[in-house]
Amino acid sequence: MKIIIPMAGRGTRLRPHTLTIPKPLLPVGGKPIVQRLVEGLADTCREKITDIAYITGRFGSEAEKHLLEVAETQEANGHIFYQDTPLGSAHAIMCAADVLDGPVIIAFADTLFYADFEIDPKDDAMIYVQQIPDPSAFGVVLTDAENRITGFVEKPKTFVSDLAIIGIYYFKDGKGLRAELQHLLDNDIKEGGEYGITSALKAMHAKGLRLTTGKVKEWLDCGNKDATVYTNQRVLENHKTERLVDKTAVIENSVVIPPSFIGAGAVIRNSVIGPYASIGTKCDISSCVVTNSIVQSNTVLQNYVIKDSMIGNNVELRTTAANLSIGDYTRQL
Repeated sequence: MKIIIPMAGRGTRLRPHTLTIPKPLLPVGGKPIVQRLVEGLADTCREKITDIAYITGRFGSEAEKHLLEVAETQEANGHIFYQDTPLGSAHAIMCAADVLDGPVIIAFADTLFYADFEIDPKDDAMIYVQQIPDPSAFGVVLTDAENRITGFVEKPKTFVSDLAIIGIYYFKDGKGLRAELQHLLDNDIKEGGEYGITSALKAMHAKGLRLTTGKVKEWLDCGNKDATVYTNQRVLENHKTERLVDKTAVIENSVVIPPSFIGAGAVIRNSVIGPYASIGTKCDISSCVVTNSIVQSNTVLQNYVIKDSMIGNNVELRTTAANLSIGDYTRQL
């Protein structure tokens, strides 16, 4: 099994946090979003993962090194491909055409999920969906009584289905998918001004291929600050049996309410941390209350009450109470 992860988006809805860090490398529960995604796929996929391909922007050598290390932890070959121009999901996937063969999972790196990849060998493709009360902002699928997909509707104005496509796909034949995507590019077939994977799915359906839906147990969005803070909460809850406080962290005269993550080298003094707080490596926190928040690495907090917040790397804040969304290298003294 191969995994392809398109992640070249700019993450504008998560600014200022994505001005210095690509969105998929922002932490939830102490690990980058994309690492959580890969580990989730590895835990639930029944087949051996041989290759993991990332389609990225020009994120720099440090980010690429980390992505390749994530692949190594799964004993898979790691690949970096670039999408320099945002021309749509189909175009992004074709940036990794060199590895697009055999069984493949495609998972976009702005969501996390909990699911069981039970793949029926009769299925040519499986599109993962989630029931959404108002699916008007999503593409949706229509299905028959046997769970086979009978149609696709993009951002329906009137209700036709509540099964929203969430950006996770399985294809039995990656080479066949590559041919469909190449056809879109060669013939300039676009929807909404972009080359979309849904156009390829429609073509596969028209040819009589068996497309079915897969449903996730939980789907978590990382599209904006509030959604990412909530995702951090759910990740901590789902992994609360793991060791979440690093053994090198210093906890003095403080209370850590689980589930909370404390990174390596962090120093916590005279504070209450949690529940649902993620504190990054080498943070220095004193006389604070931090609840349901993400604090990234090398940040200093003093005399702060923080709730439902997201704070970047190398930040220094002292003296107030707030609900915050603060990017890297901010100072308030």
